[in-house]
Amino acid sequence: MADPTAVAEYKGILQTVLYNRPSGTRQRLAEALGNKASFISQIANPTYSVPIPSRHVEAILEVCHFSPTERARFLEAYSRAHPRSSPAIKRGARWRELRLRVPDLASTEKNKALDELFAELALNVARLLKDDRSHPPRLSKGSDDEKIHE
Repeated sequence: MADPTAVAEYKGILQTVLYNRPSGTRQRLAEALGNKASFISQIANPTYSVPIPSRHVEAILEVCHFSPTERARFLEAYSRAHPRSSPAIKRGARWRELRLRVPDLASTEKNKALDELFAELALNVARLLKDDRSHPPRLSKGSDDEKIHE
């Protein structure tokens, strides 16, 4: 069972961090967690007893850019609140969001194909970062997928 005092403490720290960050941080956090902004309001409000799932902690720390002191206080309170499910915080490559503005190709099918192309590219980059010995399959020179049809 979670310690309600410690839950309120780490949620209060998150609330303060969000308050002191630029506008749009809540929305970026919601997108990173795959939720709506209302979820962020719930998990950042100490009066709500809804705990923050451990799987979200790393993304919260990353997106909100906790200072070292804020990070230490948050993780200490989180560990007290949830002693059996402390999050595994990775120390490694930091992530950043990259948004691309691409032209509308005036076709639902072409737009979908372009979206899938970028999604596949992102997955291949993630695979390379995960294990630099593994390489995504490469197309052989002259394959049909490499030809551009006009």
